[in-house]
Formats: sequence, structure tokens, C-alpha cells
Amino acid sequence: MEKVLVISSNEKATSMIIQLVKETAHCNISIVESGIEARRAVGCNCEYDLVIINSPLKDEFGNELAEFITDKTMANCLMLVKSEYSNSVGEKEEEYGIIVLSKPINKTIFFQAIKYINASRKRILGLQNQNIKLQKKIDEIRVVNRAKFALMQYLKFTEQQAHRYLEKQAMDMRKTKREIAVEIIKIYET
Repeated sequence: MEKVLVISSNEKATSMIIQLVKETAHCNISIVESGIEARRAVGCNCEYDLVIINSPLKDEFGNELAEFITDKTMANCLMLVKSEYSNSVGEKEEEYGIIVLSKPINKTIFFQAIKYINASRKRILGLQNQNIKLQKKIDEIRVVNRAKFALMQYLKFTEQQAHRYLEKQAMDMRKTKREIAVEIIKIYET
């Protein structure tokens, strides 16, 4: 975890949360006091790994803010609420992937929640990287297929001939099949 945003209107609670976060992770911590400031902070292209909301805030309860954050960013969200509200808020917010802990904060449970958030973040980042690789592969296949279709249409190649032609050109010119395919598309589709 590199960047954490703490949203809290209570100075005493804010310092306690910061202390707990510092005990669990070495990270940059930003602090805001209201929902409005928090929306500005997450909207400024600052990618936070974790957002901790100490509910209630001075301008709102915080659940709508938590939903906004999980909807608009990749940040994990941890919401701290009074124990009498934790079950009802937790049931609603778990649909959004928001972790709700009751106050007063149990240090052990807080540390476990942070560990869980770190583990889930690493898994999500791994899945994101895998997704990016798959998207690139799909794009490459599309481009190569477009080039094969152009060769089949304009030079009357069979699909096997077009495929072999792309592979041979890539090998002979020491380029990727995608680069050769892009060149073919430029020639025949413009």
C-alpha cells in the first residue's frame, strides 16, 4: 500500500487512525475532514490504494461517499461506524466491496482488515495485469485477422496463404506479426 486517504472530522480519531495505519504499512497518508474535500481528493487523479472513512463526517454520514469512491476509483474502502450502525451499514455496503468496522476500533481486527485489503489489492492488480495482456492479445488477433482478410480480398490468398505470408514477412523483416499486419492494412484499406 502506497497511498492512503483518511477522511475524518474528529481530530482525536484522525490521529489514532493515522497511528494504526503507520503501524501496519509504510505509506503516504493524506487527510481530509469532509465528504466534499474527499470527492475533490479522489477526483484529482490521485490514485489511492486505501480510503478510510471515519463516520459520521461533518457534512454527511459517509456511506454515499464510500460508494462513490468504490465506483469511481480502484481504491479499497474501509468505513468506521458506531457499533450500533455497523451491522446495518455493513450489510448494505458489502455489495460495493466496502469493509465496515465498528467503533471503538479493535486494534487486532483493524490490522487484520488492512492485511485482507492488501491481499485483495495484490490479487486485483494481478488480475488487472492479466486482463491488460489479454486485451493486447485480442487486439493483435483482430489486427492480424483484418490483414489476412485484406490479403484474401485483394490478392485472392486463401486464409492459410495469408497466414503464412504474414508469418514469413514478420520473420524475414524481423518484426512482429502485428507490425506487418498494420502495414498491410495501411496499404490495402486506405
